[in-house]
Amino acid sequence: METTSRAGRPLPYDTYRQAIERETLRFADVVKGADPSTVVPSCPDWTLAELTRHVGALQRWFSALLTRRVQEPPHSRDVDLGLPERAEEYADWVAAGVPEVAAVLRATDPRAAMWAWGEDQHARFWARRMLFETLVHRVDAERAIGRQSDIDPALAADGVDEFLVNLPYAGAFARGVAKLHGNGETIAFRCADPDGSTGEEWRVQLEPDGFRLLPAGAGATQSEAQAAVQGRTADLLLLLYGRRSYQEPAFDVSGEVTVLDYWFAHTAF
Repeated sequence: METTSRAGRPLPYDTYRQAIERETLRFADVVKGADPSTVVPSCPDWTLAELTRHVGALQRWFSALLTRRVQEPPHSRDVDLGLPERAEEYADWVAAGVPEVAAVLRATDPRAAMWAWGEDQHARFWARRMLFETLVHRVDAERAIGRQSDIDPALAADGVDEFLVNLPYAGAFARGVAKLHGNGETIAFRCADPDGSTGEEWRVQLEPDGFRLLPAGAGATQSEAQAAVQGRTADLLLLLYGRRSYQEPAFDVSGEVTVLDYWFAHTAF
């Protein structure tokens, strides 16, 4: 399968807007009727109630940022959540927020300049971030209740890209990231879906002062990477988010596993 490099090429804005609506409703459907006290193994110390509250609150917070077009880091996260008193009603609360979120996204110029904690200092950053927060937490909820998960390969590939593009800026809330550095070691993450629909690759390079995602087309051949992980696009996305381990049979691994251990020990997001 031919492999192409990719870095920082987001999907069309309308794709994010529509996918956010779908993923939010899917999340609400998963948690509706489930025991709110169910433990979420992939989110330590959280129950389904806490996960659901997080998803709904985060979407309303992002919508507030987009509405105000903030130009500097906000000093407060206070926003009127309208949170129900009973955790059993959280699923409906999340679903009820979809029309307002959709309206905010439709009214937003994705090219509008605004503050963001990641690389892209435009409104579209928040739509992209909202999608993958919601999508990954939907998988968290499904796993918590024993339901199988599926992720669209195109969205998964964009999620891998979004994670790696923004990871260098995440040190403020992911402290291990700020300590991630090396001596030029390169790690390759390569998609290999069974139908061959995705054959993309991302390369990160560890440097003395930190790390960086190499530009598309700037990577070396796989044999020159100190470590490489290949798997289905959806699996790679969950791997990067710490929901899977590269030691699982789903992944083909080559090179120095100590480099991978070092990477995943410092990239909890």
